[in-house]
Amino acid sequence: MQLWQQFLGQMVDSLRYATLASYAWEMPRLLFLIAGIPLLFLGRWLLVYRRRSKLGVAFVHGQVRRDWTAVLRFIPDVVLALSMAFGIVALARPQRTDERVVQSGEGIDIVLVLDVSGSMELGDLRPNRLEAAKRMAHEFVDGRSGDRLGLVVFAGDAYSLAPLTTDYELLRESIDGLKLGMIANDGTAIGTALGVATNRLRDSRSRTRVCILLSDGENTAGSLDPLTAARLAHAYGMKIYTIGLGQDGVVPFGTDGLGRTNYVNTRLDETTMREIAAAGEGQFFRATDNAALRQVFKRINRYEKSEIKQTRFRNTRDYYRIYLFWCVGLWLLWLGLKNTFLTNALED
Repeated sequence: MQLWQQFLGQMVDSLRYATLASYAWEMPRLLFLIAGIPLLFLGRWLLVYRRRSKLGVAFVHGQVRRDWTAVLRFIPDVVLALSMAFGIVALARPQRTDERVVQSGEGIDIVLVLDVSGSMELGDLRPNRLEAAKRMAHEFVDGRSGDRLGLVVFAGDAYSLAPLTTDYELLRESIDGLKLGMIANDGTAIGTALGVATNRLRDSRSRTRVCILLSDGENTAGSLDPLTAARLAHAYGMKIYTIGLGQDGVVPFGTDGLGRTNYVNTRLDETTMREIAAAGEGQFFRATDNAALRQVFKRINRYEKSEIKQTRFRNTRDYYRIYLFWCVGLWLLWLGLKNTFLTNALED
């Protein structure tokens, strides 16, 4: 009983517009044949009308009364037309396809090493160097997919703020939380920062390990020489990109008590930054304004791409049988109606 109710439910559901609209059709052009069904009946009527014998009969003056039962003679034709329509729907092969996409491949392990020393407050990048670097790091994280990212911050000391992870929301929160003075010991310990990044990446199983160093000064703190740290990182298979932030010379630095802009003299040790990138088989970039910094991150994004493969599994299910049931059932009903009073035996 339950199976019969389920079958009837499917038969009724197959007639709903939403059901028909949800199908993909193997041969959708066949559906245009449904519009030709009325033409078949019209052609049949014309042939019968021409061959029909006519006998003149005189009627009394007045109108012949019409009876609603005369409409019943059209029922067999309607049933036959529906049977043909469902047959065409079945031939068009209604289908539904479930597609499942499986991504496989090897991501890249990347550690962002970001300078948060006092000099990152300088205003040659808007609103200052640190905020510009945070914004670009945010966009860089948004542009990655399937890669593990980590975050190391440094001033006079260096700390790992976020481990290698694919939890990009955690990384965004960590980047948003960066601020000047978060490391009490001020200075620029580039070598120490590279050492901390190497500790994060040395146990990585990824074939590609990348360190992106952003700094605006020269190495003034820490006990590890930057070039030695870069060579050590390369020995562990790390590629190092270095980004020099800001302009050399006199740049704006906050305001005084009267609201006037202060200026300080600053210089980037570009030679050391280039040597670090060369030792790590990477590349050095100079970002003197916000637009240049954005372009640097875009270039690194193009250089370091994950090899992600997509495998698509498609499961296609046919639904023509249910419309074939309608077609055969209505056709059998039409055959039955041909033997009733609804059919004119002299014409058929």
